[in-house]
Amino acid sequence: MSSALLTCRNCSAALRNMVLDLGVMPLANSYIKTENSHKFETAYPLQVYICDRCWLMQTLNQAIITPEYIFSNYAYYSSFSKTWRSHCAAYAQKIITRLALNNKSQVVEVGSNDGALLESFKEASIPVIGVDPAENIVTYANQKGLLSIALFFGEKTAVKLKDQGFAADLIVANNVLAHVPDLHDFIAGFATLLKPTGTITFEFPSLQEMLRHTQFDTVYHEHFSYLSLTALIPLFERHNLRVVDVEYLPTHGGSLRIFVMHADAKVPMSIALQKALRQEEIFGLKNIETYNRFSQQVNTVKAQLLEALRQLRSEGKRIAAYGAPAKGNTLLNACGIGTDLVAYTVDRNPEKQGCLLPGSHLPVYTPEFLFQDKPDVVLILPWNIADEIIQQMAEVRQWGGKFLICIPTVRFL
Repeated sequence: MSSALLTCRNCSAALRNMVLDLGVMPLANSYIKTENSHKFETAYPLQVYICDRCWLMQTLNQAIITPEYIFSNYAYYSSFSKTWRSHCAAYAQKIITRLALNNKSQVVEVGSNDGALLESFKEASIPVIGVDPAENIVTYANQKGLLSIALFFGEKTAVKLKDQGFAADLIVANNVLAHVPDLHDFIAGFATLLKPTGTITFEFPSLQEMLRHTQFDTVYHEHFSYLSLTALIPLFERHNLRVVDVEYLPTHGGSLRIFVMHADAKVPMSIALQKALRQEEIFGLKNIETYNRFSQQVNTVKAQLLEALRQLRSEGKRIAAYGAPAKGNTLLNACGIGTDLVAYTVDRNPEKQGCLLPGSHLPVYTPEFLFQDKPDVVLILPWNIADEIIQQMAEVRQWGGKFLICIPTVRFL
C-alpha cells in the first residue's frame, strides 16, 4: 500500500499505529437482491488507524471507495426507528427553546436522510431544508412534503445554498461527520453557511464510549472517522469555528452533541465542555496503549460470540437474528458468521426485506417471520435499540425464546 494513503485526513501526519484489522469485507450497506446472489461480491480491506499527532481514529483514504459509490443510493431510513424519531422530536423542542427559533429563522439539516428531524421543525412552523446525497431518500422526503436537496455538502454546496437565501441560524448534522472523507471541505461549508450569530450542532458516537464498550461493529467503510473532542476542537479552530458546549447522549451506545459557533462569538467554553475534555484525557485518548487494549478486547468478544453460537448449534438450537443494520454486517463478517450458525435475520425496512446481507448472505425477512419460525435464540444486531426491539418482539419469550447480544460482552437478555 502506498505511503500516500497512510496519512491522517485531519492533520496529514503519517499514520503509523493500526488499531484494528477486520479483514476484507463488502460495504456494510451493499444488500444483495436474491436474483444477484450468484454474482461476484466486491470486498475491500477494513483497517482502522489512530493518528498520534491529532488523535483522530480513522480508516485509510482509499480512493477506490468513493463517497458517491457509497451514499448516492442508501439503504438506511432513519424514520423506521421509533427510538430515533423520539430523539429527534426531543432535540427539536429543546433547541427551539435554547436558540429562540421562530418562523423567521432558518434551519438547515446536513445528512437529513428521510426527514425524521425535518418533520419536527416543520410542525413548529420553522423554515427548514435538508441536504443529503442519497437521491432515493431525498425523493422519499420530498414526497412527504419535506424540502430536501440531493447534494454532497461542502463549501461549494454551502455557497449555493447561501446564494439561494438559506443562510442558517441553526445547522444540524446528526451522525454524518464520521461519514465524511474530506473533513476540511465539509467543515468549511458550515463556516460559510452559518449566520454570524448562528449555531451548529453535531451529534456523533463518542470514541471514548466506543473504546470503553468494545463497539467495534460501528467500524465500516462508510465511517471514515471515529470522533472525540480531543481531535475535533483543533479541526474546527482551523476553520474559524469554536466548540462552546457539549452534551452526553445515550444514542448509538453513547454519543456527544457539540455546539459550535463562529470563533468570534462572545460565548465562553462551558464547564461541561471543559470537564468532558479532561475526562477524555484521563481515559487515555492520547495514549497508544488505550487503543491496544481495545484491539485485544475486540478479539475476545469475537471469540466468545463464535463459541456461544457454536455451542448453541451443537445443542440443536435454532438461531436467528433481528435487524439488518450496517453494524450487524461488520459483526457477522468480522466473525465469519454465516447461515451455518445464524439461519436468517428480520428487519422492518422493506428496502432490505427479500435481500441477502452482504458477505454473510443471511436472508432478510419481515419481523413477523420470527413468530412463524419460533427460533430458540434471537441475536439482536442493532444492540443500541435492544430495549425497543425486545418490547416489539415480546412474543419471542412466550415460546421460550431468548435474546442474545454481544456488545460490550456476549450475554442473554
